[in-house]
Formats: sequence, C-alpha cells, structure tokens
Amino acid sequence: MRTIAIIGSTGSIGTQTLDVVRANADIRIGALAAGNNIELLEKQVREFRPALVSVQSKDKADALRIALSDFNCKIVYGMDGLIAVATYEPAELVVTAIVGMIGIRPTIEAIKAGKDIALANKETLVTAGHLIMKLAEEYHVRILPVDSEHSAIFQCLHGERENKIAKLLITASGGPFLGKTRGELKDVTVEDALKHPNWSMGRKITIDSATLVNKGLEVIEARWLFDVMPEDIEVVVQPQSIIHSMVEFEDGAIKAQLGTADMRLPIQYALYYPERRYLAGDRLDFSKIAGIITSKPDRETFKGLDFAYQAIKTGGSMPTVLNAANECAVAKFLHKDIKFLQIYDIIEACMGEHKTIANPTLEEILETERWVYDYIERQFG
Repeated sequence: MRTIAIIGSTGSIGTQTLDVVRANADIRIGALAAGNNIELLEKQVREFRPALVSVQSKDKADALRIALSDFNCKIVYGMDGLIAVATYEPAELVVTAIVGMIGIRPTIEAIKAGKDIALANKETLVTAGHLIMKLAEEYHVRILPVDSEHSAIFQCLHGERENKIAKLLITASGGPFLGKTRGELKDVTVEDALKHPNWSMGRKITIDSATLVNKGLEVIEARWLFDVMPEDIEVVVQPQSIIHSMVEFEDGAIKAQLGTADMRLPIQYALYYPERRYLAGDRLDFSKIAGIITSKPDRETFKGLDFAYQAIKTGGSMPTVLNAANECAVAKFLHKDIKFLQIYDIIEACMGEHKTIANPTLEEILETERWVYDYIERQFG
C-alpha cells in the first residue's frame, strides 16, 4: 500500500488523480490540500479519509472543521498548511496539482523531505527550474511529469537513457481559435476561449491553451525536465490530440506516444511508474481515423509561443516575468476587465520593462512576481 499526498485536490488534475486512486486498491491518501472549494473537499475527506487536510485561509479551515466535526483529521491552512501536506511524513509521493507560483515552495519542501514529485504545477519548473532540478538530484528525488505532453516525452525516453536526443516535438491542439486571424480574435469572449475542442481542463490553463502561452510554458518545462536546449524543442500543431508528443533521436528515428485525450493516463503513469496498469476508458481506434493532420503554429497571431522562447533564451528571472504577467493578464480576462489580445500586450510590456536577474534565488523569484503584479496594476489598472 502506497501513501500519497495531493496539493490541489479539488481542481481538474486533483479530482482525476482521485479517480485513478478510486479505481485502484493499493494507494492510500494521506494528506489533501485545496483552496476554497470546501464542499467538494469535505466529500473527498469523507471518502478517502486523509489524516491531514489544508485549505487556503483560516476562515475556510474553521468552516471545514464545523463541516467535519464528526470526523477525526487535522486541518491546517495557508502556506504553512501546504508545506505540511507536502512534507507529510508517511507519503512517498506528492502530486503537485495546484495552479500558480504558490506551488513552488511546497514542492521545494517536499523534495527536501525526500518525496517523489508527480508534477502538474508547471509554474514550478517555468520559474524555478534551475533550483528544482538541482534539488531533485541532490535529494535523489524523481520528478515525474503529469502534463500529457511531458508524460508522452517521458514515456518515449523510457529505455533510451544512453541514446542522444536530437529534438523534442511537443504537440499542440491549437485550442479553440486555431486558424483565426488577429482581426477575428479582437472581440472573442471568455466563453469562446473556454471552449477547448479536446481537453477538459481548468479555466486558467484553457485560456493559456487559446493563447498558446501554455505551449510556450511547456517548452520551458521541457528544457528543464529533459535537459534539452530551447532550439532543440519544436512545437507541432496536431488538432486531433492523438499524438501527445514525440522524440527524435540522432539517427533520425522518431518515437511518439499516442492515445485518447484522457488525463488519467499520464496521471496513472506517474503514480505507478514504471508500471503500466489497466485504465478503463475509450481506446484509440485507427480504423476510424481518416488521417493525422499536423502544421506549424501561427506564431504571428498567437504570440505566446515566441514570448516563451524569448524568456527561456534570456533565462534568469525572465521566465518568471512571462509566467506572472500571463497569470495576472488571464485573471483580468476571465474577470472581463481586458480583451483577449490584451493578454499579449501585458506580457510584452512586462518583459520589455524587466531588468533580468541572471541566477535568481527563490526569494528573488517571488520578488519578481510581486514586481510584475505591481507594474501591471500601475500600467493597466
């Protein structure tokens, strides 16, 4: 029986992780962390019976204690609560499924506590990859990718340790606006942007998919996860989301991981790596596939990808600026305070104004995030 902890249990990845646990009988949930969805968290606690639970604030913790007054578990809150869940002693693995840079510190503390990381919090590697990968090596901890694209690459590299990578090919669906021009994107709504054609994801990551910023962040993650230079990472648009990503080796051979658009597969692979287990669900039926269509991304219309390449090539604190600016801009768009294309304007302005810190510490990374938010508030209201 393995014991795991989940940070972000009420979100999309968190709930699907619990689906995987529910379908297997040999994983115990030791600790859960969530934000404000107390109603769903209460149900999860009653079903999976963790010993430790964390929520965002004291008020939410008090509300959860009342709701679980008949239940025996420790309830904590805030950053201290996240770290308590991340370092929960009996847990062998921590699923980091929380959204945002708030996930960095708990991930670092989990690594220092010797926990393997099933990584679904992309901000951790985007902004602090130089710190995280060094710590993982120092503490002999495995970073197991949960994002479908990085899991696909991870699977393709299994058994290929001694062979040289020529190129990583990360696939993108193109999102809901594939083929649109900038003129056509001028007045798209939040509701339009949230209609992803293939994947069921959280609101923020769905908007990131529409702007292609998400794919840019994945390029930065891949650079750290697989120790590949940015110029050796290529993005390919594959609208059907059948190919999840590919690896080209120096002899020209390409390995690809294919499957249906089901996030439970990469989640389960991370939880049980290197073992594969039965997973209920649809199977890819090649007799019903007319063809697999690929194309190059439209980087003039969807600027998010170029911003990411610029950020990782600049290095230092610039990926933090990209990430924080996008996080803030997407929040404004979801609140209908700005238009879709203004997301790019905000990111570009922040990256242009920032003075890069070459090798930032964790505190400098978090300070850079604060600078970005202050700058956006001053310049864009």
